[in-house]
Amino acid sequence: MKHAVLSACCAAAVFAAASAQAHFQLLYTPDGILEKPAELDLKLVFAHPMENGHVMDMGEPEDFFVVFRGEKTDLKGSLKPITWKGAHNEAKAYQASHKVTRNGDYIFALTPAPYFEKSEDGYIQQFTKTYVNRGGMPTGWNEPLGLPAEIVPLNKPYQVFAGGTFTGQALAEGQPAAGVECEVEWINTTVDVANNAFGKQALGDAPSTPIVAIADANGVFTFGLPKPGIWGFACLGVGPKDEHEGKELSQDAVLWIHVVQL
Repeated sequence: MKHAVLSACCAAAVFAAASAQAHFQLLYTPDGILEKPAELDLKLVFAHPMENGHVMDMGEPEDFFVVFRGEKTDLKGSLKPITWKGAHNEAKAYQASHKVTRNGDYIFALTPAPYFEKSEDGYIQQFTKTYVNRGGMPTGWNEPLGLPAEIVPLNKPYQVFAGGTFTGQALAEGQPAAGVECEVEWINTTVDVANNAFGKQALGDAPSTPIVAIADANGVFTFGLPKPGIWGFACLGVGPKDEHEGKELSQDAVLWIHVVQL
């Protein structure tokens, strides 16, 4: 029985690593820190940002909300379907806007519909977060939201500097996810918010293999950030469900941060 359980766990881990490789759910907004009140543009795109590769069709999101000073606001009703232009193709995506007026941390969270990856004959679902701060006043950036799969930042996610490090904690239903594999991505192209498009050219060569950090026994991982831009982390197979519609499912925790030059 022990051998069977271990075999099943290994199979799930292999599927998570293979299926989610370079697949990243974006919850994109251009700025992580705002000095003045603003109307935020938010773009929800499923893509291969490091490779500037093809984009994938999103289904209707299951949930989308923002938490500000502990208060949760449902934003799903504000979502509008769009067509997102990648460097090589187009795909179904979503956009939303949100007014930021008061000082503090705005934590946006997305639960997308499971995505069927035909090449792996399985599904991917990435619980995704991004942060915007208004006025330089921290009000809860390091608090978990209670997602089934979640990365909690241990550095301010909107005040991270190139040449420094970022540390996060992977949680599975609120508990540390020990030893999980966390892939690292950088948006390796320009983003045209007005025209819903990535640039045609990558900003640089992508690594030949995925960048990976392994979480410790407390679900904590650290990564050194070599350059400014928007970086993403995906801790694979963290969520509690491993099956959807009779196929294997990898529920991943995704977090995006803004990295700037000091």
